[in-house]
Amino acid sequence: METPARSQSRRSPMRQVFRRNWRDLRVLSRAFSRPLLVFFAMIVVAGGAYFALSRLAGQQEPNSPVESMFWVLSMIFLQANVSFPDQWYLQVFFFVMPVAGLAWFSAGAANLGVKLFNRSARGQEWEVALASLISDHVVVCGLGKLGYRVTLQLLEFGQQVVAIERDAAKTFIGQVRDLGVPVIIGDSRLPDVLSKAGIERAAAVVCCTQDDLANLDIALEAQQANSNIKVVLRMFDDDLAGKVAKGFGIRTAFSTSGLSAPAFAAAATRAHIDYSFYVGGTLLHVSQVSVAAKSPLVGLTMEAAELKYNMTIVMHHAGEHLHLHPQHDEIIHAGDLLVVFATLDTLGLISSNIQSPPSHPSGA
Repeated sequence: METPARSQSRRSPMRQVFRRNWRDLRVLSRAFSRPLLVFFAMIVVAGGAYFALSRLAGQQEPNSPVESMFWVLSMIFLQANVSFPDQWYLQVFFFVMPVAGLAWFSAGAANLGVKLFNRSARGQEWEVALASLISDHVVVCGLGKLGYRVTLQLLEFGQQVVAIERDAAKTFIGQVRDLGVPVIIGDSRLPDVLSKAGIERAAAVVCCTQDDLANLDIALEAQQANSNIKVVLRMFDDDLAGKVAKGFGIRTAFSTSGLSAPAFAAAATRAHIDYSFYVGGTLLHVSQVSVAAKSPLVGLTMEAAELKYNMTIVMHHAGEHLHLHPQHDEIIHAGDLLVVFATLDTLGLISSNIQSPPSHPSGA
């Protein structure tokens, strides 16, 4: 039986593809609308001119200006259904109109084709236009390794993302654009660059450049442009991170060193750590535990294991059955795979006799 998580993961990429293609179509329509409007304006003006000139020359004339526009449109596509005039100025009109009309229409069509099939040729105007169609999104400032991974994770969560990167040669820019994320090239500290990324409409901003002061500057500019925006700030200095969170009203300030030291300590144990993060002052971990025959968890119910080891079991994979919301009376057996939410001390207690979990458990 398909689990809700697997069903959602299957639908989410489809939604992302649909959303990305719909945005592309809207921007393409906007890009092609200008030459198309000029083309029709040309027909209207030329139709009126031909109607007036033909009456002046006593030539076969259309019955109305609308019919005159139809004749001009026919001329442009070399399908004129009127006789060739005798007057020189009408003859010039007959020759010039198809050339000018076809040239303008072809230029618009060629521009549309290039933007449709060649993403690299779209340029910054295209990226800004894409960003202008997005709201309630997350602005990621800095596309280094951390920014790239944050972007991937946000997309997995179903969030819309706009990225900003100062260095146009950054490795991850192409990869992020291939995922349908608009990338604005510029300095995130500048208000106009943030505006191009839609900071006024954004739900959150992630400041993850490698410069603490630049990150703080970006956060303050973002708050000035959007007082309701949620700010996630990367800081390398522990003390500065705490002061920023309290002094500037920034809701989330992460210290890189403060997070990495406990994470490295956890990685040195036998526990399999997938994610580590702080809740208040407590560092919590999400860990996969593959239950071995001698594990202290064998034979316990879910409720008993949670109470005894002060943890939360968020997934139970037993044989062919995957339970994302395990019942409190389910029994833990050897060979089961658990995903637990616990402190490092708890993981140390339950990890003394576990085996390494599989990299990609079937059905997970």
